[in-house]
Amino acid sequence: MSKSFRSIRGIHDGLTSDVRRWRHIEQTARDVFKCYAFSEVRLPVLEPTALFVRSIGEETDIVSKEMYHFTDQGGDDICLRPEGTAGAVRAYLQAGLTRSGSQRWFYTGPMFRRERPQKGRLRQFQQIGVEWLNVQGPLEDAELLAMAHAFLSELGLPSLRLEINSLGCPVCRPDYRNKLVVYLKSRTDCLCETCNVRIEKNPLRVLDCKNESCQAQLADAPEMASHLCNDCETHFFGLKQALDVLDIPYHVNPRIVRGLDYYNRTAFEIITDQLGAQGTVLAGGRYDGLVGELGGPATPAVGFALGLERIAMLLPETEAELPDIGIVAIGDSVSAYALNVAAELRKAGCSVVHCGGGSAKRQFKMADREHVRFVAVIGEDEMHSNHITLKNMADGNQETLVLNQVITTCLSG
Repeated sequence: MSKSFRSIRGIHDGLTSDVRRWRHIEQTARDVFKCYAFSEVRLPVLEPTALFVRSIGEETDIVSKEMYHFTDQGGDDICLRPEGTAGAVRAYLQAGLTRSGSQRWFYTGPMFRRERPQKGRLRQFQQIGVEWLNVQGPLEDAELLAMAHAFLSELGLPSLRLEINSLGCPVCRPDYRNKLVVYLKSRTDCLCETCNVRIEKNPLRVLDCKNESCQAQLADAPEMASHLCNDCETHFFGLKQALDVLDIPYHVNPRIVRGLDYYNRTAFEIITDQLGAQGTVLAGGRYDGLVGELGGPATPAVGFALGLERIAMLLPETEAELPDIGIVAIGDSVSAYALNVAAELRKAGCSVVHCGGGSAKRQFKMADREHVRFVAVIGEDEMHSNHITLKNMADGNQETLVLNQVITTCLSG
């Protein structure tokens, strides 16, 4: 195949085996989220570039290096969404919902970041996002984590652990930030180039560096949890207490900082050891200042997101659902009748492959290739008597039945 007609690097096709697992993940999410009264929303893939510059932060890697943005024919600066929370807040404000009480939302769809493609990290990736707007207490944080825990448990994912941290708030974080910068500057010679750039622009991100030599230098770095104000400390204690009551195991990890500027207080990740370096399968936290930053009233909120591709890597391969029945029409005179039989079977909920007419041998070969469970043989005798000869492809047994019996056999078998 000509290289010009291959998919873009880091953007993969979702073929049938992938989509089966994605749909399983999505349906499990819908079933579990419904129990917590969360409702689905559909949000645009295209957004104003300024939305993410304002919300995520101009100095973040996402905005400065990874975002797909361009000027369209009308002169508007727009982008493919790199994450979902900012767009959800934009929709919340645009719909005038700030006085409508809490909003429990979830959404699915593609996100786009021009990162270096690797296992579990793509440039177009499928994501499920959850946003709970206009809630502020630690109990709500714990309930959101309980929902995430229930969802992943329902999927049966192995070897997961929940890690939590508090990122403080605008009252206590500036003092901590200053102490962290002083500490990091005393070790600039031992930190990687990226971390040295981040010291001035986004020092908390240094704590998240995956470079082993950098992590060694951070062993004695000051921790946010030791610098929390009374309100943040009370909030974090309330979260841990609620998780204990819900019997959800967790570990406090002071290195969890989240990569986006809008997070505060609660931050969390659910991690597996089954995927190597890309072990985070679900992550999120509290973003109490984002609604105000985007022009709305002060509105507390909390949410999380997960990548379908990464979750799917932890699931076993799912078998394709076999078609229920193939229609083998013997002779041109029964073609119209066979089409009507196929239509009635489909109305009843059967999956039907019409084998196209022609010789019986050719049609049976097609039915076998499609792996149908049954074959409905329709000739002139069947048409005149309003019966169908039904063959079980697993054991070769066949019997003559009326249409309703065929439907019952297919749907029960």
